[in-house]
Amino acid sequence: AALATAALASFFAGTVATVALAFAGPVLSKFALSFGPAEYVALTVFGLLAATILASGSVIKAIGMVCLGLLLGMVGMDVSSGTTRLTFGSTDLYDGIDFVVIAVGLFGIAEIAVNLEQREARGSLAGKITRLWPTREDFRKAWPATLRGTTLGTFLGVLPGGGATLSAFSAYSLEKKVSKTPEKFGTGLVEGVAAPEAANNAGAQSSFIPLLTLGIPSNSIMAMMLGAMMIHGITPGPSVITHQPALFWGLIASMWIGNVMLLVINLPLIGLWVRLLKVPYRLLFPAILLFCCVGVYSVNNRGFDVALVIIFGLLGYLFRKARCEPGPLLLGFVLGPLLETNLRRALLISQGDPAVLVDRPISAVLFAASAILLVMMVLPAFRKKREEAFQEEEA
Repeated sequence: AALATAALASFFAGTVATVALAFAGPVLSKFALSFGPAEYVALTVFGLLAATILASGSVIKAIGMVCLGLLLGMVGMDVSSGTTRLTFGSTDLYDGIDFVVIAVGLFGIAEIAVNLEQREARGSLAGKITRLWPTREDFRKAWPATLRGTTLGTFLGVLPGGGATLSAFSAYSLEKKVSKTPEKFGTGLVEGVAAPEAANNAGAQSSFIPLLTLGIPSNSIMAMMLGAMMIHGITPGPSVITHQPALFWGLIASMWIGNVMLLVINLPLIGLWVRLLKVPYRLLFPAILLFCCVGVYSVNNRGFDVALVIIFGLLGYLFRKARCEPGPLLLGFVLGPLLETNLRRALLISQGDPAVLVDRPISAVLFAASAILLVMMVLPAFRKKREEAFQEEEA
């Protein structure tokens, strides 16, 4: 039922993102041309504050995770000055830490460590599975989460540094935040499956909007797509829609066909995937660990990345024990370099005048929204302190 929900949510989100690319692409390309360094600074600040709001649990812990993500994003060689930062003399860190290393460590390796603490009951569980299609109650719970995940994924996919992975983690954090029973996430809630699956598919496809309309890749995968297009003599940008309509609309059609094939291939094979549950976890986790390490190694072909993913796996395990959400860390890691680069550009253009950040209407509105988020963060803690003080006075 979870796999069917994932496939259906991905199909719905992919269809919506394809329609958004078809109709909103030309409009967004004109709007995005008005974004300068100051607007990107305001946008990243808003995103970082939103990460702390969406994180479940302690706000202080969420802020700490965002700050840790910002520090990790600074590792490597400074583009402007050429000096190394936080490398501790290691040449392997000159290019920084790859996003895949952190994500696999914090979520893959750490999940294995947590599962190994639990008693194994997978073999008996697999024999009780008789239903492969979501019930009406599952659909009732899944469709609001799918809509939220689709909306969030489409929005994050357009932003620089966004994409499928960030969209999925953000959607999961959002569902835990809005849920009345956040403690049950990780035990099989259908909302926790539908929202991330919808968000990652929507984010992956909406990432094409800035690439095709502005010629700006929003993440590393879109950068590879940009290179592939340029090899074939295609220059993505605002002129693609008008000068090469066959390419633009052909790509949109191929996206929707791909989403249909997602259902055609996945749904009939659900029974095969469910049989994997009969494999004892003591045999399954070494294979998962191997695939994690092979996947991380294949990104840069470096054994150092495999060692890093083990370190981040241990950190992720400690974060789980301390009830710290790793999602804000990932967002801080992705948005940190973007914030630093655009802040420098804005201050260079204004010759050091910080007022440039709020001179233009778009950046001013985004900073105002950030201020509202900040008030939303501070008010609950302030009210709690006042209530505690009032209770002490009564006592």
